[in-house]
Amino acid sequence: MSRGRTQRVLTRRHDAEGTRRFQDELIVEEPMSVRLDGELVATTMRTPGDDFELAVGFLVTEGMLDGAPVRTVRYCGQGSAAEAEYNDVTVETGGVAPVPTPRLGPASSSCGICGSVAIDELVERLEPLDVEPFGPDVLAGMTERIADDQALFGTTGAVHAAVAFDRTGRPLLLREDIGRHNAVDKVVGRLYLDGHLPANDLGLWVSGRASFEMAQKAWAAGFAALVAVSGPSALAVETARTAGLQLAGFARGDRLNLYTDG
Repeated sequence: MSRGRTQRVLTRRHDAEGTRRFQDELIVEEPMSVRLDGELVATTMRTPGDDFELAVGFLVTEGMLDGAPVRTVRYCGQGSAAEAEYNDVTVETGGVAPVPTPRLGPASSSCGICGSVAIDELVERLEPLDVEPFGPDVLAGMTERIADDQALFGTTGAVHAAVAFDRTGRPLLLREDIGRHNAVDKVVGRLYLDGHLPANDLGLWVSGRASFEMAQKAWAAGFAALVAVSGPSALAVETARTAGLQLAGFARGDRLNLYTDG
């Protein structure tokens, strides 16, 4: 379902010419509940739109499907979709997926546990990647290639983007959201629903930094490379090395820092 993602707000601008009132266009942020076979597993603050992709991608990258096929995705877990204001999405596997363990509180980059324990948990459910690294020139040029494609960012200046791209650096799929993790989950969810996971021959570009969560999601989806506009965390680099995931940061213009070669 397509929904409005921006909202006009009256504000005042102050600059060298003085102060004046104008209509600013702001990004919409609303909570969305994700259910697996009827069980509430998480609530995330997101930009409305591509909600089914977001729900499926979240379950894929968090390992909650455990290989179970998705049968249906629909709005509303309890009551009607209209009553829930299209902020409640249920993913059905017919009970094939394991009974989920709910997250406590909203999903965000601060959720989960830290350090070696977090990586050990990933190793238990994910195999090391067997993929070919990308050419550094391809990774370095990604930021410039998609600069004009971030429509919501161009309008509001307040969203993140995630992009799946091929070996030539051609962008294949772009999603935007107020949360970086949501933008990635929307990309992963679309690839899953189209039957294109694991994404072993694709790279993932993300705006902002490369956190542990970004590396975890890229690994879970099977991407060969993760490239970010800003720098990575130390834990993201350690995770990428464990995964066999190529990781690049500060990809701007024709330059980048390559932290792992996959």
